[in-house]
Amino acid sequence: MPAKTRSRKKPPALPGPAARLKSLPPYLFAAIDRKKKELRAKGADLIDLSIGDPDIPTAPHIVNALRRAAGTPENHRYPSYEGMPAFRAAAAGWFKRRFGVELDPKTEVLSLIGSKEGIGHMVLAYCNPNDVVLATEPGYPVYKIGTIFAGGKIHELPLLEKNRFLPDLSAIPASIARRAKMLFINYPNNPTGAVAGLGFFEEAVAFCRKYGIILCHDAAYTEVVFDGYVSPSVLQVPGAKDVSIEFHSLSKTYCMTGWRIGFAVGNADILAGLGAIKTNLDSGIFQAVQEAGIAALTGDQTHVARNNMVARRRRDILVKALRDGGWEASPQQATFYVWVRAPWGMTSAECVERLLAEAGVVCTPGSGFGRSGEGYVRFSLTAPDDQISAAAARIRGMRR
Repeated sequence: MPAKTRSRKKPPALPGPAARLKSLPPYLFAAIDRKKKELRAKGADLIDLSIGDPDIPTAPHIVNALRRAAGTPENHRYPSYEGMPAFRAAAAGWFKRRFGVELDPKTEVLSLIGSKEGIGHMVLAYCNPNDVVLATEPGYPVYKIGTIFAGGKIHELPLLEKNRFLPDLSAIPASIARRAKMLFINYPNNPTGAVAGLGFFEEAVAFCRKYGIILCHDAAYTEVVFDGYVSPSVLQVPGAKDVSIEFHSLSKTYCMTGWRIGFAVGNADILAGLGAIKTNLDSGIFQAVQEAGIAALTGDQTHVARNNMVARRRRDILVKALRDGGWEASPQQATFYVWVRAPWGMTSAECVERLLAEAGVVCTPGSGFGRSGEGYVRFSLTAPDDQISAAAARIRGMRR
């Protein structure tokens, strides 16, 4: 007789994603990547000017430092959470030379697995559910996403062209300011390319001191500058260390985006809170990468200036093409982005779609960085010169 068939019960449904994941906006660059793959699968010849990932190789002396350090057995073990003393000393030394500000490497410098990680963990360290986080928009998406993860409430500060893309801190209601735990600012600014002087930083420090707010300055682009501009640090403001920390990244300055290394500096107590989160959630930076970071911070800096010359040349090619094509475009003094108003009354999305369809050029819709970015698009200059020139020719050929 045939064996009796056993009834198989359907297993219970697995839990769904946490509510915090359901509340996340789509990550801007993931959506762009999907669109590019779809078009390339159809044979489209695309020039990608969407994501700020430098195409210039990391300098040889940095790569060689990694090669040497990777063969050292001590570097194969767990690194220290707060970073090697030698790396933190190198960061403090670089900061002193660059900004004239003294830092204690033991307490006022904290290594990061890239500044993105530090920014996301910073909100977890200091934001309780329903606390307010102030952040500029359009802006780096992680300010908002980190706040959502922490259960906080984001209060966005619009960056408007009429204000030179600086936030109007006086427009923040006192009732909001009293509830705020931290303020995120970012200059030189991504995506607008705007710059801020010490006068604005003085205003931001005074605002944060008045309301007892932690000032977080995302300074990833301070070294990507043109036309003689020198970017300041918020920590150059007297009294800034009382309320401020600053996030620095080796990614943009030294073309090390894939290496994932950066550091935060400033108020020792604030950094200790961020360090406590990191101690429990990550295991630090591979020490060989930190050795390479030391080589970057202490070694020859002339390659940084050369890289900036490349970016400036690309900026000028693209801005001229945009102007020739009837766009209103101005050359920014910093970052490797060109932020420009979409022409002919188009929305951000319409402009991006038309560039894709008619020119095969990929850029980023300004609306993806925040509501105030509507009507703008962002081009990245992180493509080889020949591609920038080809993109410029295609854009110049577009007509109203």
